[in-house]
Amino acid sequence: MWIVNRGLLENYLVKILFNRYHCAVYSVFQRYLLDILTVFLVAIGLAMDSFAVSLGIGTSQRSLTARTLGRMAFHMAFFQGGITFLGWLAGSTVANFISAFDHWIALILLAFVGGRMIKEGFSNDVESKSGDPTHGGLMLVVCIATSIDAFAVGLSMAMIDVDILFASVTVGLVTLALSLIGMLTGSRLGVRVGKRMEILGGLILLFIGIRVVVSHLLVV
Repeated sequence: MWIVNRGLLENYLVKILFNRYHCAVYSVFQRYLLDILTVFLVAIGLAMDSFAVSLGIGTSQRSLTARTLGRMAFHMAFFQGGITFLGWLAGSTVANFISAFDHWIALILLAFVGGRMIKEGFSNDVESKSGDPTHGGLMLVVCIATSIDAFAVGLSMAMIDVDILFASVTVGLVTLALSLIGMLTGSRLGVRVGKRMEILGGLILLFIGIRVVVSHLLVV
């Protein structure tokens, strides 16, 4: 007959329970850590267009105020995060229908705003303004154009186990930060280089629109 030491048995059971608990905690931590990292990387990817557009628009804002900066960055963030959430809510039928021409919409909208900025850059009249992309209809056009990809990303998130509220807020916050940086950087470049910097800003918007179309066509 085997004589089992009670103390050794208790220690053995404690080790088993601890190891199982440790593995469970590590598994949960690893899962959520990977989810957070994935969402953060996706947010950066989505916000890069907003950063580039903000950089271009900032070149035309040599007297950039805190109100203008906050308004533009907030709307950029709101549309990116909001449209990500709408994409999650939408069905695959709607997404497939929009994906057939969403890249052309982005090109048209960005070309429209970029063309106006280029026109202002070539204008000899310093006071003339055909439109300010930091408020009104032009601002909405820019925000929508840079947020179209967020719809598809939101749809893909509906197919995997992702907290959409956390993802949407993260996308919005990252977009907010990068838009602020882009506007401030562009504004400083505009002050140093002068009015012609608006031409570069408009070309940046055109380039982003063309890149969106080319990337979609290459995938197809």
